Amino acid sequence: MRPAETVSVLLPVAVAGTYSYAVPDGMTAAPGDIVAVPLGTREVIGVVWDDPPDGEIGHNRLRPIAERLDVPPLLKEIRAFVDWIADYTLTTRGMVLRMVLRARGALEPEAPIIGVRRAGPPPERMTPARQRVLQMLEDGAAWSKSGLAAAAAVSPGVVSGLVDAGTLEPVAIPARPVAQPPDTGYAAPVLNDEQRAAADTLRKAVADGGFSVTLLDGVTGSGKTEVYFEAVAAALDKGRQVLVLIPEIALTSAFLERFAARFGVAPAEWHSEVAPRMRDRVWRGVATGQVRAVIGARSALFLPFRELGLIVVDEEHDLAYKQEDRVFYNARDMAVVRGHLAGFPLVLSSATPSIESRVNADSGRYRRIVLSDRYAAATLPEIAAIDMRATQPERGRFISPPLVEAVTETLAEEQQALLFLNRRGYAPLTLCRTCGHRFQCPNCSTWLVEHRFRGVLLCHHCGHSEPRPDHCPNCGDTESLVAVGPGVERLAEEVTARFPEARTIVMSSDIAGGVQRLRQDLKAIADGEVDIVIGTQLVAKGHNFPLLTLVGVVDGDLGLAFGDMRAAERTFQLLSQVTGRAGRAGGASRALVQTYAPEHPVIRAIVSGDREAFYASEIAARRSAGLPPFGRLVGIVISGLDRGETQAYAAAFRRAEPRAEAIQVLGPAEAPLAVVRGRHRFRLLVQAPRNTDLQAYLRDWLAAAPKPRGNLRVQVDIDPQTFM
Repeated sequence: MRPAETVSVLLPVAVAGTYSYAVPDGMTAAPGDIVAVPLGTREVIGVVWDDPPDGEIGHNRLRPIAERLDVPPLLKEIRAFVDWIADYTLTTRGMVLRMVLRARGALEPEAPIIGVRRAGPPPERMTPARQRVLQMLEDGAAWSKSGLAAAAAVSPGVVSGLVDAGTLEPVAIPARPVAQPPDTGYAAPVLNDEQRAAADTLRKAVADGGFSVTLLDGVTGSGKTEVYFEAVAAALDKGRQVLVLIPEIALTSAFLERFAARFGVAPAEWHSEVAPRMRDRVWRGVATGQVRAVIGARSALFLPFRELGLIVVDEEHDLAYKQEDRVFYNARDMAVVRGHLAGFPLVLSSATPSIESRVNADSGRYRRIVLSDRYAAATLPEIAAIDMRATQPERGRFISPPLVEAVTETLAEEQQALLFLNRRGYAPLTLCRTCGHRFQCPNCSTWLVEHRFRGVLLCHHCGHSEPRPDHCPNCGDTESLVAVGPGVERLAEEVTARFPEARTIVMSSDIAGGVQRLRQDLKAIADGEVDIVIGTQLVAKGHNFPLLTLVGVVDGDLGLAFGDMRAAERTFQLLSQVTGRAGRAGGASRALVQTYAPEHPVIRAIVSGDREAFYASEIAARRSAGLPPFGRLVGIVISGLDRGETQAYAAAFRRAEPRAEAIQVLGPAEAPLAVVRGRHRFRLLVQAPRNTDLQAYLRDWLAAAPKPRGNLRVQVDIDPQTFM
């Protein structure tokens, strides 16, 4: 008897290697095929992989593949992408594959909708309701039962009765496509000379084919979206699929409208708010090639595109592209890898590019296109700093007199004002004036944030909440609890007191109502139904508010308080983005930045508009210190439930460090957030020259280090974005 064919199967579990399985008689299995296989006592879904099967396992010990699923195979470029990410991030390949196969329902063929159509003579007993149903079916088309009943204004029972009478017959109706193919000629844009030249360059990159990266660097309101839409059109005309990554779900509504205005239809969506059934349909549509364009959050990068020909990363600088759970990766950087492996172009778009992307452009690795002017009649706002040392707010208030006066003038002109404070809730700290008690999270080393709208104290790290107290739990005093510092809710309280006639809205990611509420609020602002917007960084990205002519930054120094290497860069990006919300529809506009450090380089750059000076200074500082992108960093976090045990293991882990002359290791030291979700945390930081093979160094270290036991964990973050 001929031995069964053997293949390797990668499973979406926390294992780096593949498993060997036998291919049953009558079945074929090639790399990329998605299969069901036995694993222990259960059956799991996996993918036939490119690894050679284990020749040491006897054929009589191999278990057979249970089923090859009726779904397009994963392309070689996607399999190579999984391997590359696992190797780079030091993650098991199975965990990376899990991100590809997360839509379990998509692996089964979609069941057709059972509808009805006219099939026989009218029923013996005719009623007005039945007559309306038959009138809807005069064209011979098939309808779903629920759709027909709703259109004819009858109950579903009327339709069922006509089926029983033989007048209608059941029929299978193909499911409606997830998204219609975009029409690239639907609405040609009107571009100015600068935009047209940029669009021509992007179209040429798509037409030429092959891997390339273009940094689309344009000031806020310069029409970057309209420009890269021309690259999208070129890719679609070439018969390729397109992926546009965005950092925030709240941005999808406005983007969908702009996409539909250009291409006649909306693209498919992929993010956490999409219903599971729709996610299944999008996944399968992408795999079959039926879905031609997708807008999505960072996880959309792992969709199994059949003919992907372009990725656009909008707001490429945004921190939301970094995932810090299970598989640690930056979607912007991994998008570049995916384009390189498959040989297609990418567009990175931003008004405030990351230092990494800017250096890549300056060195010639990326092409850079600059849009220096706002579109049409729009002009950039005039920006000024308010020195809070000289002009302080009234006691217990947070808006300075110059900003109060500016808001008053803006309202008198029937324009909108935005007050920006990147701090959620009412106050970041609640304490007792009598005994000094501070309300701290029981699970994390952080203060509880008061959310007065919801009547709770909340931890923004683990989600712990407790009712807002009416007395101090330590001393019992009922009159001594005070809120320290402002959040957007407290700012709203001050605004309501100062401007009682103004229509005010608070925009924050934790406002009740979720994404649907956010989209409604954004539409209300755009439609002019709001006078004063109070918001966190949620309002800083990508929104177009035609009536907004004043932006007031309540605390311009807030981001500078974080002592990591990207604090200045992030603050510059955030302030540039939020001040850029003003004046996008034309006319005079201004932005005022309240600061206690007007001489700080970031504040000076924002006020002067000299972004090139900021980039030059920041790049020079990074180069001098050997920090990314001129050097490499790795963050290692050791965590556990017992502080002493965790600290001891962290010290033992450090002692196993391989000696390398060019590599510097700092720590272990207690992390700035020393406890999160009840786990004590110690950090190590590895710094090395740019050309160092850090992955090989770290593999040797992990192999030599004592294995973590019990609840101890080791998390390795290549290219960390945060250091908390």
